[in-house]
Amino acid sequence: MTLWGGRFSESPADSLFALSRSVQFDWRLAPYDIVSSIAHLDVLESSGLLPKPDCVQIRSALTHLFSEVKGGKFLPNPEDEDVHSALERGLTEKIGVLGSAIRAGRSRNDQVTTDLKLYLIDNMLEISTAVLHLQEALLAKSLEYVDAIAPGFTHLQHAQPVSFGHELAKHAVSLERDLSRISDWMVRTSTSPLGSGALSGSSLPISPESTAKRLGFDSVAQNSIDAVSDRDYVAEALFIIAMIGLHLSRIGEEWSIWSTTEFGWAQLDDAYSTGSSIMPQKKNPDVAELARGKAGRFIGNLTALLTVLKGLPFAYNRDLQEDKEVLFDSVENLLLLLDPVAGMVATTKFNREKMRAAAPLGFTLATEIADYLVRKGVSFAQAHDAAGQCVQIAEARNCDLHDLSESELQSAHSQLAGDVIKLLTVEGAIAARTTSNGTAPKSVVLQIAKLRSNAALTKKWVETASQKFIRTMTL
Repeated sequence: MTLWGGRFSESPADSLFALSRSVQFDWRLAPYDIVSSIAHLDVLESSGLLPKPDCVQIRSALTHLFSEVKGGKFLPNPEDEDVHSALERGLTEKIGVLGSAIRAGRSRNDQVTTDLKLYLIDNMLEISTAVLHLQEALLAKSLEYVDAIAPGFTHLQHAQPVSFGHELAKHAVSLERDLSRISDWMVRTSTSPLGSGALSGSSLPISPESTAKRLGFDSVAQNSIDAVSDRDYVAEALFIIAMIGLHLSRIGEEWSIWSTTEFGWAQLDDAYSTGSSIMPQKKNPDVAELARGKAGRFIGNLTALLTVLKGLPFAYNRDLQEDKEVLFDSVENLLLLLDPVAGMVATTKFNREKMRAAAPLGFTLATEIADYLVRKGVSFAQAHDAAGQCVQIAEARNCDLHDLSESELQSAHSQLAGDVIKLLTVEGAIAARTTSNGTAPKSVVLQIAKLRSNAALTKKWVETASQKFIRTMTL
């Protein structure tokens, strides 16, 4: 079934229909389409464009159709062009030609972008909940290992010793920004396109403000042309998903490295690992690897949509049909990914001894020598040079910095006394970094507390927004 044809003398070619047909993927929008149709019906009734008895009949049929769609009893057929035509077919099968009366004052152009916004709001709230779950898993693990010592890295080289809890908490901070992006996105997305028509609004006495309120939007789209033809909210959602995916990929990369035989830091739980079809001893970090792999998929989907939108003339063009498959793919794959990553994080055990043993390797305590001299009034440039000379001496002797004699230390700088040796411990180096964002355990504990406090506020916002959306979807 199509929703057009009056001026055509021939049916569309089979090849055209196959190319044009979208119901195989946009059927996901069916519940949202019915809800937006009921909101539109309300204004048709209140404006007097449709008699009340007709509206009662249409509303009852739509409500019944909603239940059938949710229960899988009503499905599209091969002749349906898209979700809108399939649902109109379902409506007319129930109440005859009266079912098509709801089309007054509405185009598929404003209808589909309204449906898509509702779908996205629903799913971005679900994504937020899953991200919060992962964030809490990271914070719990951070607190568990706040007193564990590990080497920190720059350029994949040992840099300075850190609290391993601090190392884990960094991922929770990244996710906090992702949650903030979703919240900001929600503000910009909460404008209703319904009432924009094909592109120029409607001459019928409908009320876009009423439908906006019924559907839970904060306002009505400012410009009808923009409302039906821009998909920046889809592109922005895909960017947010890609950024979350990127952050998950970085978690996956670290877990993959840490679980190697060479590192031996991370012991993955059996429930979040896989084996080999040929090598019986293998325990593979598949969750971590899939997190890395799917990030490429998310980035590709974002790039695909941006390419479609680039240079696209206003108003609506059929190119915009290409917004859906990449969006649905990203949303569904991110939701598929988040829970296993959270499970992997929550169940991983880390080897404190191995991490502690690795912490001083690579002369990670050299900065302590430089800082010691700075506290004695030496410029950091000179202090840095002196610490470097100490490293050179230790390398030549094949020993650690704390094994250097006082004379060797003073050969690097006259103000290096023997008491500097007391500072050359990983415990001391970590404990000394007490800035609010630093790696001292007491600082990390405060960081975790703040992150949890912020997460609690975000969770409350998500719950409130979700309850509001549930009311929107309640017929």
